Amino acid sequence: MADPVAPCQRPPTGGPGAQGRPRFRSEELLGDASEIEIDHGGEVYRLRRTHSGKLILTK
Repeated sequence: MADPVAPCQRPPTGGPGAQGRPRFRSEELLGDASEIEIDHGGEVYRLRRTHSGKLILTK
C-alpha cells in the first residue's frame, strides 16, 4: 500500500476562481507527470492529461 501524500501546503497561484473558490493551474497539480492519483474519501481517482492537452478524471 502506498504511503499517504501530505496535502499541498502552498497556496494556489492562480488566484481566486468563480465565487472565491481556490483555482489551481493544471501544471501545479500535474507538474511534469501526465497522470496523478487523487485520494478522495478513501477512493482513488486518476487525473490525466491527454496527448491533445485535455484533462480526464476517472475513478
